[in-house]
Amino acid sequence: MVFPLLCCVFLIYLVSKASFLSTQLTTIIENNPIYVDQERNDYYKKDSFIFVQNTDSFVPLSKGDLKNIFFTVVNSGWNNFTFYCPSEYTSCLTDMKEFSQDQNMLTHINNFVHPYNSFSNIKTTLSESGEITIQVEYLYTDEQVAQIEQKMTEIIMQEIDTTDSLYDQIKTMHDYLINTTKYDVTRNENGDSTYLSYLAYGPLFEGFATCNGYTDAMAIFLARLQLPNYKIATTPEDLQEQNEGHVWNAVYLDKEWLHLDLTWDDPVSKDGKDYLQHKYFLVNNEELEEADDGTVEVLEHRFKKNVYLEFKEQKKDID
Repeated sequence: MVFPLLCCVFLIYLVSKASFLSTQLTTIIENNPIYVDQERNDYYKKDSFIFVQNTDSFVPLSKGDLKNIFFTVVNSGWNNFTFYCPSEYTSCLTDMKEFSQDQNMLTHINNFVHPYNSFSNIKTTLSESGEITIQVEYLYTDEQVAQIEQKMTEIIMQEIDTTDSLYDQIKTMHDYLINTTKYDVTRNENGDSTYLSYLAYGPLFEGFATCNGYTDAMAIFLARLQLPNYKIATTPEDLQEQNEGHVWNAVYLDKEWLHLDLTWDDPVSKDGKDYLQHKYFLVNNEELEEADDGTVEVLEHRFKKNVYLEFKEQKKDID
């Protein structure tokens, strides 16, 4: 009696398993998948921007939908995510392939997420069945995040008067980072350095930073203040290959989007002295252009108005 019972149980298991597999295959073939909710991490930005928006719909019908899905995956801190092209979106795979190979576009999208959710590498796998899988390698390790968060808390407790205006708190952090950091000339010239100057770790622990390190450190602080913010990047394409590119902060303060460039406020001097400036501190486009005026043409701030659209009504941008 036991053996037939076991067989019966096993058959029921096989039937249920076959039914499950059949459902999954049908789901894939019909491109109408059942998505499993994934938990977003602590550094997910709830803010949507003009260029990219968070989405809860993972059935793309346009290039814009693909861009928003991509942004949401990275912004949520997900390491792997799979979605499917619907049959009515006939150019979905072609568009996704083109999108995933556009390094400048990926750079711009990466700038809208919290630094801890920015990626160092991203891989997109496409299947003829319409399945698309995004695999993300994040720039910061869990250990680095924990160390930076502790350090940021210490700096805020020791340096920041939380009763000050937001403007003054940002200024205090701006000045602190510049006074305790030097620009990593070695990395800029040779592409390598002993310092993690391209991360917030560099200015916070080692006293050296490139524009990426300055910008990430400030972005992490701005997130602590719960201010909408992102990073603006110019790429070699924007600068007609005359420069490797540049990155700085954008922050929404007092109902206005403003630029904040610590790198250019901490200039590398010929006399070896340390200088602290405020030429690029919380300025609009017009003020940014005035700060760039001089005997040498400055190209680094020529950002794309069709990407960083919060600044579209202001001057100093490019198509």
